[in-house]
Amino acid sequence: MKRLLDVALSLVALVLFFIPSVIIALVLLFKEKHPVFFRQPRVGKNKQVFEILKFQTMVDGIPTPTGKILRATGIDEIPQFINVLCGEMSIVGPRALTSSDIIRLGWDDEFHARSWDSKLGITGLAQLYGGQHRKTSWFWDNYYLHHRSHLLDLGIIAASFLMNLLGKKRVRRVIFQKNYLR
Repeated sequence: MKRLLDVALSLVALVLFFIPSVIIALVLLFKEKHPVFFRQPRVGKNKQVFEILKFQTMVDGIPTPTGKILRATGIDEIPQFINVLCGEMSIVGPRALTSSDIIRLGWDDEFHARSWDSKLGITGLAQLYGGQHRKTSWFWDNYYLHHRSHLLDLGIIAASFLMNLLGKKRVRRVIFQKNYLR
């Protein structure tokens, strides 16, 4: 059922964001003059490596003007719906990390192995809370794995969509009612 929901919602998202994606691609290609897509190996389900797809938002490690906007809203992640259609990811799940991130965070042990028992997601609880300590991220990924449900997925998708429309900072402040979340 989750796979069916992933495919259906990915198709809807790709249709809904088709025109904005074309505009973004044209701006990145002709105004900022760099590749449209960022590709990076990530560790997926059962530790299978796949190539994640995002809009290119940085050049030489520095966010571009358009990239700052795309990152603030999460719109840079729209191309990941292609990863979902290919079966490499789910819309909701634990964060997709690089091999070096897994080592840096110390998540390459047996305790953290559960993260790779399911498809990783474009969004999830750790992504909603974003930018916090590695233990907090692990807590939210682990919480999701133990409590996942279609209702929880729909709530996460709704909050993520609001972040795309209104910006991550604003939505985090409303959802978590914390003025110190910036």
